[in-house]
Amino acid sequence: MSNIVRDSEACELTAPPVFSFGEKVKAKRTIRNDGTYAGKEIGEVLAKKGEEGYVVSIGTFLQQFYIYGIEFTESGNRVGMKRKELESANPRDDVDLPLP
Repeated sequence: MSNIVRDSEACELTAPPVFSFGEKVKAKRTIRNDGTYAGKEIGEVLAKKGEEGYVVSIGTFLQQFYIYGIEFTESGNRVGMKRKELESANPRDDVDLPLP
């Protein structure tokens, strides 16, 4: 049928969020508008790979994942992203946590 990868077994909400309010993060890949970002065309780049921004909100999606609202400084866009799409812009002392 399709090659869609589902994270149906993963549940991040059993632990606290990985990123904190105000934390500086980087996009691990280019993020394009999938049609849910008002005022931009579908496919338009919202954040480039490596672009830095700050966590301005933390919500949840499907009672499984944290969604981090990131305010990107270069583009000025505020984009909701999953943990696997982000990395800390500052080195961390703690152990690298595996993705669910």
